[in-house]
Amino acid sequence: MRIIAGLGNPGREYAATWHNLGFLLVDTLFERGGGRKFRDEAQAKVSEVSVAGQRVLLAKPQTFMNASGSAVRRLLDGYGNSDPGNLIVASDDVALPFGMIRVRSGGSAGGQKGLKSVIESLGTDAFARVRLGIRPEHQIGDLIDFVLSAIPRRCRTGVDEMIQRAADAVEVIVAESPARAMQLFNERIKQAATGEES
Repeated sequence: MRIIAGLGNPGREYAATWHNLGFLLVDTLFERGGGRKFRDEAQAKVSEVSVAGQRVLLAKPQTFMNASGSAVRRLLDGYGNSDPGNLIVASDDVALPFGMIRVRSGGSAGGQKGLKSVIESLGTDAFARVRLGIRPEHQIGDLIDFVLSAIPRRCRTGVDEMIQRAADAVEVIVAESPARAMQLFNERIKQAATGEES
């Protein structure tokens, strides 16, 4: 079974913060897939739903962001045959401009500590991930304060649109492949200082 793990922090105080976009994406897939309820298992809230016509396990680790890997590892071992090819991880990413999503089939954590924890727990970075851009146009002072701050009302429409696109991307990963989702959803990032693209 495919496991789709959205990273975030448990608790009401974190529910509407930038660092919880992974949870918001899982909630959207839950609604699309006709989910009835989440249950507690392996230090996570989990639910089996249909995504792109396939049965998948949605997961919201309850370990706090920096220790997400322990829950993800247990679920992958239990449901995904311990195969990282059966895992999709969704997380916020301060390296990406706000509103942009980026699909990858592997690679480094890029400074995202939840992804780092998953990579360390699995012993591999060879799993699909959907990164949700949260970098604002203004300079960020304290990074931790920013990612744990509430999403401003003026940004909520943009967040909703990004989450819906990310859910579409997950459906393409499940139905076809990460490579196909990359073709359809990834955009080039213009570097403000040089005008170059990456």
